[in-house]
Amino acid sequence: MAWHLLLPFVPLLVLVGCAAATDIRHRRIPNALTLMLAATGLMQSLTHCRTVSFGQALAGLAAGAALTLALYLLGALGGGDVKLFGGMGAWLGPALVLQVFAMTALAGAVLVLIQCAVRRRVGALVRNSALVAVNLVHITQVGVDHASATGAACRSVDRPLPYALPALLALLALPLVGRWMP
Repeated sequence: MAWHLLLPFVPLLVLVGCAAATDIRHRRIPNALTLMLAATGLMQSLTHCRTVSFGQALAGLAAGAALTLALYLLGALGGGDVKLFGGMGAWLGPALVLQVFAMTALAGAVLVLIQCAVRRRVGALVRNSALVAVNLVHITQVGVDHASATGAACRSVDRPLPYALPALLALLALPLVGRWMP
């Protein structure tokens, strides 16, 4: 892979890195940061050295937000995570933001497993995950409010995972798995 082709993505990496650092420290991502991420993603799509076209940037923004909106409605992610993925989508376009979302989910799962193993809570994680999964399978019978309340009551760790960290790890892994093609 020609690493010089990744230079247009440096602002994306810097902004998501700032979001991860803030999320780790304060467990929130400021609106100003996510707005800057989305705005710069849309603006760069209008330049000569763009990462995606303007139409792809708009579609990516919508796709990134839509992918995480359901998890937000269930209480699994915060609003900053939804806006973060929307902003990343403006830089990456819909296809690549979907790949980043999938890789983020995998990285997040590994980090949660490590976090639970360190705190000796893997059994609770498995039990709680099964309970939440059953609620999601039967969501039409139990309702979204019940499924969301079950998810909130079944926390396996004290503090939720700062989701911007696995998002940053997924972005950094893209060139290594050969998926980042400007």
